[in-house]
Amino acid sequence: MQTSGLKFITTMTDRNSFTDKVRITIKAGDGGDGMNSFKAFKGKPACGPDGGDGGKGGDVYILADRGLGDLLSFRYTSKYVAGNGERGGTNLCSGKGGEDVIIKVPVGTVVKDYETGTVIADMFSDGEKKLIAEGGRGGKGNTRFTTARRHAPNFAQKGEKTDIHTLVLELKVIADVGIIGFPNVGKSTLLSKISAARPKVANYHFTTLSPNLGVVKYYDNSFVAADIPGLIEGASSGAGLGHDFLRHIERTRMLLHVVDISGVEGRDPIEDFVKINAELAGYSQKLASLPQVIALNKCDIFGAEENIKAFKKKYGKKYKIFTISAINAGGTEELVKALFEMLQTLPPVAREEVDELFTYRKSGNLEFEIYMDGDAYVVVGTLVDMLCRNVSLDDPESMAYFQKILREKGVISRLEAMGAKEKDTVVVGDVEFDFIP
Repeated sequence: MQTSGLKFITTMTDRNSFTDKVRITIKAGDGGDGMNSFKAFKGKPACGPDGGDGGKGGDVYILADRGLGDLLSFRYTSKYVAGNGERGGTNLCSGKGGEDVIIKVPVGTVVKDYETGTVIADMFSDGEKKLIAEGGRGGKGNTRFTTARRHAPNFAQKGEKTDIHTLVLELKVIADVGIIGFPNVGKSTLLSKISAARPKVANYHFTTLSPNLGVVKYYDNSFVAADIPGLIEGASSGAGLGHDFLRHIERTRMLLHVVDISGVEGRDPIEDFVKINAELAGYSQKLASLPQVIALNKCDIFGAEENIKAFKKKYGKKYKIFTISAINAGGTEELVKALFEMLQTLPPVAREEVDELFTYRKSGNLEFEIYMDGDAYVVVGTLVDMLCRNVSLDDPESMAYFQKILREKGVISRLEAMGAKEKDTVVVGDVEFDFIP
């Protein structure tokens, strides 16, 4: 499996330094307005239309970058706006397109629409790029509106405006093996012994406050193991930092459950094992169903023998159980061999289900709705947006086009069906007029 590096995330003593879920706003660029202009020569002030089209607005992209470890940078910059297209010029010159915005995120980032929860993208591989929001189309210059009957159109189209959207970015570690267990059971120590990762290790709870990844070598092969920060009872309900930690286990193929079999901290190893599995099931059945291998750690401490016997008697037929001493790497070679062999039988890490066609863009469908605002009939929808861009209130030909579209698209007939009578007020965008059937 490809990995984003030997050590995915640097362990930090301050939880606030590690960020794995943020909310940001994005906006693609507006399209530039078309130009309304006419050629002019000395002695001939108006020699035909020459207005150019407006430039297209810039797009917004998401790019996966393995050089990034978390989403911390989004705490300081949370608004991303692409450049607007420039206005069209004279002499048929088109406006310059707006500058695109490329938002870099760590590998493993899931992008969701804040309003609907729709998964827009799963940035699974380094260099993967996804178009998120499409820039507005540039407006047409007045040259585009010439016809056999209309030789000098005195209006141009406005550029398409884009909307602001809110995204949720969630970082989920991508690994083959997730190392889980209560705080201070030796997960970080174990990872440091079986890989080249160097997480912070100390003899107190919650030394690890962010996931660490290490590449575990097995002869000419390798797999990725993730040290998931210590879970506590109630984690599936959000206790402590439960949801933040459990999120990272979702992207693993199997679990290595580390249990402090010594009982030196006054906890019962079997109860610890039961509680952690209860938290997995409480969060999702997917986590609860992941294959598990159990590592009974601190087996070299006096008094561990009886606990080992009791644990194997209860779970020996259901799980593969290994006794280790992570502090001196005792028993880790046999453990790594078993992990590698089990991985050969498991499917690869799966992507999130993504709406591949989802992109924020203006709909090409011209639709409308009509509602009553007091005594006035108000027409809204994409048809109205298009008309507001195309119609110049000061130009008789443009207004004739406006009335023609209303009739062709069924707005007039819908108004009549709703009971609109002559002289009733109708509002279409910025235009307010008396209804004439």
